[in-house]
Amino acid sequence: MSTAWALVAGCALVTAVIKAAGPVALGGRSLPAWFSSITTLLAPALLAALVATHALASGHRLTVGPSTAGVAASAVVLRLTGSIVWCVFSAAALTAALRALG
Repeated sequence: MSTAWALVAGCALVTAVIKAAGPVALGGRSLPAWFSSITTLLAPALLAALVATHALASGHRLTVGPSTAGVAASAVVLRLTGSIVWCVFSAAALTAALRALG
């Protein structure tokens, strides 16, 4: 087995153990209400963090560039129209145009 496949297998094993830890620890009990309200906010917060770091990251530094402008434009279009399709289209078009200009 190559090193890459050993790494993939190790990551799969660790992921399975982490996913199994919750049900094993709870043992069929339900979560408290305050904890359930926090867990519903984790996915949007993680998505926002991923978008922000992808839009601003360039190697080891934070920069503002075409990707940042595309994300900003998509936020404006989403706020004005509420359409995800136009949001994605405007972000892609503006980012491509700014990258083509140089």
